[in-house]
Amino acid sequence: MKPPAIRFCFVCVAVGVMTLTGCRAIGRFGESRQSIAARSLSGKGFQAIHEGRWELAESLFTDALSVSKSDDRAHWGLAEAYWKRGERELAINQMEQAVRLSADDPKFVERLGRMYLDLGRRAEADANSLIALQSKRDSPEAWRLRGDCLHATGREEEALAAYHRALALQPDYAEVQMQAAEIYMGQKRYDRLLATLDRLQDGVGIDGAPAKVDMLQGIAMRQLGRSEEARRCFVRAAAKNPDDAAPHLEIAAIALESGEIDIARQSLAAATQLGPASIDQGNRMLQLQDVQQRMASEPGPQIVPGIQFR
Repeated sequence: MKPPAIRFCFVCVAVGVMTLTGCRAIGRFGESRQSIAARSLSGKGFQAIHEGRWELAESLFTDALSVSKSDDRAHWGLAEAYWKRGERELAINQMEQAVRLSADDPKFVERLGRMYLDLGRRAEADANSLIALQSKRDSPEAWRLRGDCLHATGREEEALAAYHRALALQPDYAEVQMQAAEIYMGQKRYDRLLATLDRLQDGVGIDGAPAKVDMLQGIAMRQLGRSEEARRCFVRAAAKNPDDAAPHLEIAAIALESGEIDIARQSLAAATQLGPASIDQGNRMLQLQDVQQRMASEPGPQIVPGIQFR
């Protein structure tokens, strides 16, 4: 082949390579623009969630996925929006896609596991907790999920160990402190329960803690013979959750034990007016019946259902 022919062939090959490479570059550029647009919409969606505008958030995440179906954050956000409005299976489907597209991002795996657990799909939740920890053992959220999975199957000591790992990583993790306290209550380890909830209150303040914290503290203190401290806890619980009869019932029981019949009668009246529906099932109902029977034997006016004494 003559030199001019060789040069011509070389030019043709070079042009072909440049053309193909250019097409691929243009394709990559186009995909990049789509990805950027989808991420921008997803970011606006999460901002809408932060502002409590869930319908707008759902619309933005849907738009993001119409631009790029491979946006894992958009699938995650849409899952949260579906979950918020009670579309559990749709939420699970979107969260599973987020996990797949993110190559098992531990944050997404943990969130999917939490959804599974909330739906009672314990085996899948348990598997996700282990996968999340394999990827990121320093994740307090993953250790919390692991503890919750173990707690759900009655493995309380193992659950406590997982919760302690979570608290070692994030000492002010209030949800984990509450879960640990619940286990301590069931085990009648009242000193440990009180120590755990004291640390929780150190983080959020006494007034910032939910009424359940005051209830658990009050029950533990009463079991330890610290009746006046228990009463103060129940008074706080009643103030924080006025629709709950349980703290009034506890106050009535303490007052009855200390001979304060009028206070016992008023507190029982408050509990009665709020009604059995506001009291946890099980032991609480038995306690209500017990206090009512004991009050019936005391002198003085009887309680008329529907009248609340303050």
